[in-house]
Amino acid sequence: MAETRATTGTGEPASRPRQSSWKYIGPGIVVAATGVGAGDLVATLIAGSKFGYTLMWAAVIGCVVKISLAEAAGRWHLATGRTLFDGWRSLGLWTTVYFAVYVVLWGFIYGATAMSSSALPIVALFPDGPGLKFWAIVTGLIGLAFVWFNRYAVFEKVMTVLIGIMFVVVVYVAARVVPDVGASFAGLLPVLPDGSLLYTLGLIGGVGGTITMAAYGYWVNAKGWSNSSWMKVMRLDNRVAYITTGIFVVAMLIVGAELLHASQVALTSGDRGLIDLGKVLEDRFGAGTAKLFLVGFFATSFSSLIGVWHGVSLMFADFVERFRAPAAGGAKTEEHEGADVAERRQRSLPFRAYLLWLTFPPMTLLWLDEPFGLVIAYGVLGAFFMPFLALTLLWLLNSSRTPGEWRNGWVSNGMLALSGLLFVVLCVQQVRELPW
Repeated sequence: MAETRATTGTGEPASRPRQSSWKYIGPGIVVAATGVGAGDLVATLIAGSKFGYTLMWAAVIGCVVKISLAEAAGRWHLATGRTLFDGWRSLGLWTTVYFAVYVVLWGFIYGATAMSSSALPIVALFPDGPGLKFWAIVTGLIGLAFVWFNRYAVFEKVMTVLIGIMFVVVVYVAARVVPDVGASFAGLLPVLPDGSLLYTLGLIGGVGGTITMAAYGYWVNAKGWSNSSWMKVMRLDNRVAYITTGIFVVAMLIVGAELLHASQVALTSGDRGLIDLGKVLEDRFGAGTAKLFLVGFFATSFSSLIGVWHGVSLMFADFVERFRAPAAGGAKTEEHEGADVAERRQRSLPFRAYLLWLTFPPMTLLWLDEPFGLVIAYGVLGAFFMPFLALTLLWLLNSSRTPGEWRNGWVSNGMLALSGLLFVVLCVQQVRELPW
């Protein structure tokens, strides 16, 4: 993109576009670390164990789709100076109602899931120590204290360390199983083996595709990127995020294909599947590799926990702020959303109230089976979120709410439309699979 002077949502000239540089990278690392959870890695492993390298192409497409989605969210924040929830609110009351129900119910169940997932590798590393519930509560309290008392800069540094651990461990394990390079490249040719459709859709839409994609714009603002002069920087940052995510997916597909496919080892679905993989690695490569993998498992789970504790709490604080304010009546200036606003939100009562909601009420689910009705409602609302995100971004970025030069081109429209269609299909399938 040429170094032209951009304009703000009010027509005022913005500062000169920043040169994209690796030194600015940050929010993308955060969104990558948060979006890749233990359950996502297991789903990828299972796809590799069932179909070998055949679905490698789906992992690549999924990476491209999510680059487009996150770029759209970041572009909205920088081009308009408005938050994503502010944009949603301008589309009508229905978005507020949906988000209010979703964020409360989702947070209640996700809190228990994140704490349990972070505790599993600790229990496996220290089998003679306290049990799963104890460690789940400890990880939840540590996450609460960390996000409560630290600001974005410290949060970003810790997330960078965690994703570094994830990256090294996952790539190391993939290298240990000795990938078949020829089969890997052959897997880039799109084919659909019998029975692979749902696994293919899951690979394209699943890994790194959560509410944290909507939080990306909030982290962009918290970094201090507050107007369209940061657009090139944001795009580089976003590409780094999802290329990193793509490497995770490819590495786990390799592990599934090489370690599990040939021997037909079955994994437990969900987070516990990584405990199964740890045992397979111990049998094949020894206790050292297995323990290293469990450390990577912990980094994967705990980074998702603190990422959600921070990012979704920022979104909730913005939601409460907009809900209290008069109805949106036009674009704000870009300067209204930046590091100072994010700092204020992190000290606000709604931010801290949602942090507490993510931590303490979900602890009750550690002792109880999830109630049937709650599981159904959570599943339906969760299935609808990604179509909701893709289609509302398509709407916002083609309307007068976005300054003309930053509206969607044909490539962005095509990718967002493809994303929306994909996530609608996944939504229908997820709802059908719920235990009605």
